[in-house]
Amino acid sequence: MSIEEERKKAGFTTVSTRMAYSNPWTALREDVIIHPNGKKGLYGIVERGEFVVILPMHADGRITLIRQFRYPVGERLWELPMGMWETKPDADPIELALGELREETGLRAGEMIHVGTMYQGAGYSNQKGHVFLAKNLTRGENALEETEQDITTHDMSLAEFEALIEQGEMKCMVSLAAFGLIRSKGLI
Repeated sequence: MSIEEERKKAGFTTVSTRMAYSNPWTALREDVIIHPNGKKGLYGIVERGEFVVILPMHADGRITLIRQFRYPVGERLWELPMGMWETKPDADPIELALGELREETGLRAGEMIHVGTMYQGAGYSNQKGHVFLAKNLTRGENALEETEQDITTHDMSLAEFEALIEQGEMKCMVSLAAFGLIRSKGLI
């Protein structure tokens, strides 16, 4: 069933839609809608392609995180490797995960386990993410994009990673959600 069919089934009617803004990475669409209770409303929807987030786990139990400056929040954040390919929006999620892991960390995964999917802000965005656990890792050269030159890679124990969470140093909700999903399935 399509998204529009699901909306109708839930009692929503889309009166009109217009693209307010668009660039190669992000688009902002405005929908005028009628809620199930008959009240007219406006919905701003951020449209983005599918992304992947990867927790790389080494044979000795260490994991690899990255740090990078995030312009919108003005902070250098700890994160799991993640990304999307705006030039290949229909890329296979496993291919995308392998590529992003290599690009950002230089790691190659012999095993890529798809753990699940999630939405990054379903109240305002349609962006869907795929969560992966990467194992059987070997290290090689990274291939950072020109806009990612500030990324640094850090290997740490699971206990050190959990300490970042406990101390409030891990602020990336995608990384936190991915870790929670992987942990809840007993994979780490």
